[in-house]
Amino acid sequence: MAERQSYSTGTVFETEFGYNRAVRVGDSVRIAGTVAVEDGEVVAPGDPYEQASFALDRIEESLQEVGAEMSDVVITRVLVTDFADWEEIGRAHGEAFPDEKPASTMIGVDSLPEPGMVLEIEAEAIVSE
Repeated sequence: MAERQSYSTGTVFETEFGYNRAVRVGDSVRIAGTVAVEDGEVVAPGDPYEQASFALDRIEESLQEVGAEMSDVVITRVLVTDFADWEEIGRAHGEAFPDEKPASTMIGVDSLPEPGMVLEIEAEAIVSE
């Protein structure tokens, strides 16, 4: 059986809900839904570009902690509270993946855990050796 690696950023959500930010088994990596929260506070409330950039930076950090890179990402899922934000979210997503672009899906949701949160991003990667 392949070795399992886990990484946690130590957020309140991870601790209270009982999950890791990243889990790698073999060459497969899953990154949990990631929102723009730092020190328990929503980053850039209501700002889709800044929140997407923050979440994607945290995803990149999490990938690196388990030996993967953004270029290994094969799919992202972006949960949004307002599809009208797609251009700003897409701009941040495109900046995070300038060369190796993953498949991506945007899913509308009614709400997210905290007021001011407008998106959540999860990712899956396959590490190429």
